[in-house]
Order: sequence, then C-alpha cells, then structure tokens
Amino acid sequence: MTNNNNKLLSSYTLPDGIELKNRIVMAPMTNFSSNPDGTVSEQEVNYYARRSAGVSMVITACTNVTRNGQGFPGEFAAYSDDFIPSLRQLATAIKDQGAKAILQIFHGGKMCPPDLVDGDVVSASDIPAEGANSPIPRALSEVEAEEMIDAFGETTRRAIEAGYDGVEIHGANGYLIQQFFSAYSNRRDDRFGGSLEKRMAFPLAIVEKVKSVVDKHATSPFIVGYRFSPEEAETPGITMDDTLALVDTLADQGLDYLHVSLQDFHSTPRRGVDDLTKTRIAYLLETINNRVPLIGVGSIYSAEDAQKAVESGIPLLAIGREIIIDPDWVQKLAEGREDSIVTKLDKDKQKELVVPDALWGIITNTPGWFPGI
Repeated sequence: MTNNNNKLLSSYTLPDGIELKNRIVMAPMTNFSSNPDGTVSEQEVNYYARRSAGVSMVITACTNVTRNGQGFPGEFAAYSDDFIPSLRQLATAIKDQGAKAILQIFHGGKMCPPDLVDGDVVSASDIPAEGANSPIPRALSEVEAEEMIDAFGETTRRAIEAGYDGVEIHGANGYLIQQFFSAYSNRRDDRFGGSLEKRMAFPLAIVEKVKSVVDKHATSPFIVGYRFSPEEAETPGITMDDTLALVDTLADQGLDYLHVSLQDFHSTPRRGVDDLTKTRIAYLLETINNRVPLIGVGSIYSAEDAQKAVESGIPLLAIGREIIIDPDWVQKLAEGREDSIVTKLDKDKQKELVVPDALWGIITNTPGWFPGI
C-alpha cells in the first residue's frame, strides 16, 4: 500500500470534532429515482446502502427546501415536516452501513423545470439561463429572499430530526444560491445584489441561518458543509477571483468543510487569476490556508487517480461516478486489491450494482458520461 493510500484510509477529524473513518466521501449525485410524491423510494434506499459501507461520509442527492425548488424529476423533498419519515429512512440506511449521512439542501432557482414547480420559476433576477427555451424566472422580492433563507434553516431542522449527521448547503452548479452570487444572474439593487460583497449576502445569510438552527436544535455535533462551483462560462459571471473571495470569507464562517464542484480534479481556471496553468484546487488550498477542510472531486476512477489527487494536499476526496461503477472501491483499496477496481461501467450488471432503473436508463443513454458507455 502506498503512502497516499495510507493517507486516504486514515481517519480525519472535522472542525466540530466528528471523526471520519477515512478521507473518502461519496459525492452528491442526482438519481431521478424518488417516488412521485417526493418521498424516498425503496430502490433509492438500496442504492445508497450498497455504497455506504466503505466511504466515511455519504452526501445525498439534493433535496428541495421549498415546493418550488424542485430541480429534477424523481427528486426527494424536504420542504415539509411530512417528509421527515422519508428523510429518516434514507439517513438510517446510510448510517447502518457505517457512513456519516449528509443531506444536501438546495433550491433549483431558474434551473427548475416549470412543470415541476407549477410554473413558479424564481431566481435572484429575471435573467433566464443561457440556452433555447429557458424560462424567464420571477425575481424574488427581498421578503421572499428572507423567507427562502428561513426555508434552508427549517430543512436543516428536519435533517436533525430525521437523524442526519449533517447538511451540505448546495451553492454550486448554477442553482439558486449560486444565482445570487453570480453577476450574470443577479442584477439586483437591494442588499442582496450589486457589489461582490452584496452578492455574497444571500449565501452567507443561509450559512448563518443553518448554523443558528444547528446551535438551537442539535444535541450533538452536527456537520455543516458548503458546496460551490469555481467559475461560470457566462459573461458577466463568476470568475476564479470572485470564488476565491467567497471562499476566503466562507473559510471564516465556522463551517466543517467546503466542497468544490469540478468535472476534472486537475482543471485550471478560465479567467480571473494571473496564472491559468495553476490548478483550481491549488488556488483554493492556498486561499483556505488550512482554515477549513476542502473536499476535492472530479473524474477520480482508479487508485492511481486518487493518489495523484492526494498529492495536491487535499484533505478529503469525493468520488461520484466511480462509486456507481464499483461500490466496493474503498474496500478494495483497503484490502490492497487496487488492481481489481473496476473503472468502466458494465452495462450488464445493473442488478449487481444496485442502481435504480431511472438512473440506469439515463446513464446508459448518455454516451460519454460514464466510462464504458
């Protein structure tokens, strides 16, 4: 076993004192597989349970904090106390296999399909997403923005009551929180828009609200993380220097981790910094300067991929597509069986891999998304 493997498999203590058994996390991935009423399905529970034995922490697919926040078909909901039994079922399935259960909380904003939100598509401003047929969103009023902040707090309370070990605030991938931070999506002139600092106000208010709910309702340490995307393609949009300013601020908010959303762990910035050959991960680690753990992610398949990622100095590593391809990835690493890790999806093994029908259908009909497809 290499030194890097030893590091990946070593325990890690988060700032709130919770100890993770290793440095490997299951990344949050949409699975399109919940019941039509917004409750967790049996296929979904089995899918998570199959992947929860090796990793230290499982971050669930995103769950919407308000009725009009649903971003995908087959998404489980958390906008009402009625969903607490459903949420508890998933938390229990993950924890029973030995992993920490983290509920990813979000609102899709202007990315919500109109038919899933009764046509009430909202955002920071009335700027549609780029692309044909994107709906023009309704700008949230200042009072509605404050109510949305409260909704993130209420969903955090439900996560505590349902037995989760933590929540991840989903500020990435173009959804509502990112829309407030983006100069492309946010053209407001109130306290939630304008300057870079004012565009941080909405995400920071959510962090503050979530942490206050944890302080009030959690009876033991409870993990709070924040996920972000480092850049946007749109102009004006989020640039790498914008994100470094946000991350610099977030690192002082008493969070348990930050989680960057990347397709490629080793990707480099497109704009906003002097050296475009230096990786985004390197910039982030330099800016954070050990104030809060960073989770890295992005096209990690083999043990060698993970070893190269660890060399960056990243303390925690998330794997997504690979843990669908091989749910025993961590166990194989721990047993010195790196050579038996499967890195291409076998289209004949849906049942063995315990992947829900809806997710399997999308994976196998999207060429290039997964190796082997």
